Amino acid sequence: MTTTPTGLPTMRETTYDIGGRKIFAAETGDGPPVLLLHGGGPGASGVANYARNIARLAGEYRVIVPDLPGYGRSTKGVDGSDPFGHLADGIRGLLDRLGLEKAHLVGNSYGGACALRLALDTPDRVGRMVLMGPGGIGTTRALPTAGLNSLLNYYTGDGPSRQKLEKFIRDHLVFNAADIPDAVIDERYQASVDPEVIASPPLRRPSGPDALRTLWKMDFTRDARLSRLPVPTLVLWGARDSVNRPSGGRMLAERLPNCDLYLVANTGHWVQFERAQLFNQLCADFLAGRR
Repeated sequence: MTTTPTGLPTMRETTYDIGGRKIFAAETGDGPPVLLLHGGGPGASGVANYARNIARLAGEYRVIVPDLPGYGRSTKGVDGSDPFGHLADGIRGLLDRLGLEKAHLVGNSYGGACALRLALDTPDRVGRMVLMGPGGIGTTRALPTAGLNSLLNYYTGDGPSRQKLEKFIRDHLVFNAADIPDAVIDERYQASVDPEVIASPPLRRPSGPDALRTLWKMDFTRDARLSRLPVPTLVLWGARDSVNRPSGGRMLAERLPNCDLYLVANTGHWVQFERAQLFNQLCADFLAGRR
């Protein structure tokens, strides 16, 4: 496998037209198709979020890494009345364009919510699923966490800044702040202040007369379909996650009929980054059915 100076494999890059909107995706490897869906923090993008995982998984799988709608090189803006549905529709459209009837889904945070919604709406399109601290689990049953508030407030008040982004990443995204290179923060900050993103942030606090309805739609634990979802699922949750509460892992394990739960000690919201070696092995084995 040919790699770049950063250690990432050489990837094929394509921008697809999905219903008049663009979705960018990078791809490498051969084997069963796996989509890696990134989180929703400011400045997030697919390849950057999975930089420590792509090469390992590409040794066994066809790895497809999109920028979710609203992020990176994809069209900006997300439907605030049903954000998870909007993301899922975009990724399902990408599957169609790639000619894939079924694929494995790996999703972190916002990407985990996207994967879960896609699986609930069209379970026949998903082989296996790995979720890391997914959004939408018990979100209407308690006040938002400090980490989620930090994320949702990034574009409000005095607006985005590198200082606000660094605080969110070092205080809430990971358990060990020293594990994050300054270059990661610099790259994400520049992406977060794209004028198109500032004009239409992809992850916002629901507001307006339909805010409550939107919140309920974003809480999967209130969806009766969850207990009937046949997709084999592995949930990985950092025990020190301060963005999405680790108790969400137990909620999913109790509701999903075919769900394994792994709580990762001394780890925050970004399991695939902080515990890359563990994540890569668990993910590769689970997707292959080596449980």
